[in-house]
Amino acid sequence: MRPPAQMATTAWLANGVLWYSEKQAMAAEVVDAIPLSKDANGVYRVGGSRVTLDLVVRAFNRGATPEEIAQDFPSLQLPDIYQVIGYYLKHGPELAEYFDRRAREEQGMLEAHQEEWSPRGLRERLLARRTKS
Repeated sequence: MRPPAQMATTAWLANGVLWYSEKQAMAAEVVDAIPLSKDANGVYRVGGSRVTLDLVVRAFNRGATPEEIAQDFPSLQLPDIYQVIGYYLKHGPELAEYFDRRAREEQGMLEAHQEEWSPRGLRERLLARRTKS
């Protein structure tokens, strides 16, 4: 009986698309594009949509299935969701810094716009807009 072949995985970003390659000893190289692209702000988007990697991963970590994620984000394709979740599961520690940065950015944005987005006085603000029109 032969011992299992060893796998070597490489990932790189080219033309805004995250690629990975797995090479198995004495086997053909398998290359597949992960449907992730990095925008100008360094945010990963899934499947050419505006949906971010952290939104998909957050939904998955809360217990949503890929099918439920596809229903919540109709611009995503189910195979893309499966690929992205698989990539996250395989490369979670490498993505930890990215998720931490995104959480800090989200918290900063919420704090910066707390008064503007507050539900306090919402009715009055909406009525005031209505009378201006």
